[in-house]
Amino acid sequence: MLPDIDSLALFVQAAELRNLTRAAEASHITVPAASRRLSLLEHQFKTTLFERHSRGLQLTPAGEHLLKLAREVIAGMHHMRAEMANYASGRSAVLRIHGNTSAMTQFLPADVAAFQAAHEQVRLVLEECWSEEAVRRVRSGEADLGVVVEGCDTTGLWTRPYRSDRLSAVVRSDDPLDGPTLAFADLLDRDLVGLEGSSTLTRLLTAQAAQQMRPMALRVQVRSFEAVCRAVEARLGIGVLPLAAARSFAHAMQLKVLPLSDAWAARRMQLATRSQPPSQTPLGTLLAHLEACAAGDSGDAGDAVEASEAANQVAR
Repeated sequence: MLPDIDSLALFVQAAELRNLTRAAEASHITVPAASRRLSLLEHQFKTTLFERHSRGLQLTPAGEHLLKLAREVIAGMHHMRAEMANYASGRSAVLRIHGNTSAMTQFLPADVAAFQAAHEQVRLVLEECWSEEAVRRVRSGEADLGVVVEGCDTTGLWTRPYRSDRLSAVVRSDDPLDGPTLAFADLLDRDLVGLEGSSTLTRLLTAQAAQQMRPMALRVQVRSFEAVCRAVEARLGIGVLPLAAARSFAHAMQLKVLPLSDAWAARRMQLATRSQPPSQTPLGTLLAHLEACAAGDSGDAGDAVEASEAANQVAR
């Protein structure tokens, strides 16, 4: 027999409070009933979950592991309830979109918002993650659509082209580096500020530095584009970010944004799903909408160098 969700919730309460009486009160049951539920869990799992002392409850190693798993199950149940509530409120579909940081910082939220406004019967759940994580979630079924940087392993997924961006150097307004564009090699004698090592962007920069047989002095690693710009503002180094994202912070932080001239600095985004969705389904309609947004965008990587001139004037 499988453990019921209420018993797992009681177990989590007891593990966190380390006190059976308080866990019973929080679960709105009597102490004897709570004790029976926990004993039944131990019987079902055939292992001791708690060591019972006069000062309270102490998890065993098995209990510690179950606590982690039980929290995941309960979170899943809450997610299930929220998903079903969408159908109860009249919405016919829920689509989960996981976008990489570059897309989330630049254009994806606006594109998704435009779709949502025209399709109120569909609920869109949007989450940011690294490209590789978005691919993993699409493969596992956790996400319906991933927006990723071209070059990550999308084997087995159905992909379509989306938007483009161009990488740029982000420097203080008083930095001697200047010009309409820069080569990445021009940055390698300086300290760099970058995203954490698991990001697609940091791995790309590391690989390009290795191809030039030059060390890359990554002095600071952070988790967001804004944090990169804050570190540059504080004179901790030079950042490398997508052009449009960098421009959004440049004026407020008195930064210059200098596009990289390297061919690999022009990056393309992809839309990835587990398989090609029928065109009339909510997912198929969303894909068509995002492709149309990309086709109508005049600010892609091909226009990035020209657009940067206006941005640099503002930053100065």
